[in-house]
Amino acid sequence: MNIPMILTITRMIAIPVLVVVMLSHFPGQEIVAFAIFIFACLTDMLDGFWARRKKMTTVLGSLLDPLADKLLIASALICLVESHVVASWMAIIIIGREIAVTGFRAIASSRGYNIPASGWGKLKMIIETVTVAILILGPNYLGILYRLAHTVGLWLIVFMALFSAAEYFIRFGPKVLSETSS
Repeated sequence: MNIPMILTITRMIAIPVLVVVMLSHFPGQEIVAFAIFIFACLTDMLDGFWARRKKMTTVLGSLLDPLADKLLIASALICLVESHVVASWMAIIIIGREIAVTGFRAIASSRGYNIPASGWGKLKMIIETVTVAILILGPNYLGILYRLAHTVGLWLIVFMALFSAAEYFIRFGPKVLSETSS
């Protein structure tokens, strides 16, 4: 158990706490949910930085880290759907992309082919994280920034999700599929 692994596990523990807070109604609930979400995002940045810098990457960490990231975003999106902030179809596309790309990367990995995160996927994750954080905090705190996140940000995430997924499948599909069919 190293520090990056502890940070990843901490993020995973923060997810159900975030869900409970996001679906609760109490004064300051948005601020508490926002703080938990930002804390979880910071653990993601720190664990990756620490693991690479100190050469502490592990197979388990390589599995759990992206899983924790996807669970964090999916959980927040589902709560935002429940709160009528995000359209369910948008959440389905975004979460579906994560499942499809993760599955595709797992198939590639089982064939000995590593598919690194693409620049488009990383950009999508940044836009996604910022947009979700703004939506969690809500219109009472951010006004026009919230309205931009609610309209432009969500559409941008959907576009980036579809585009980056297509990039993975077009770029790596022929190699992975030819290896899986043999």
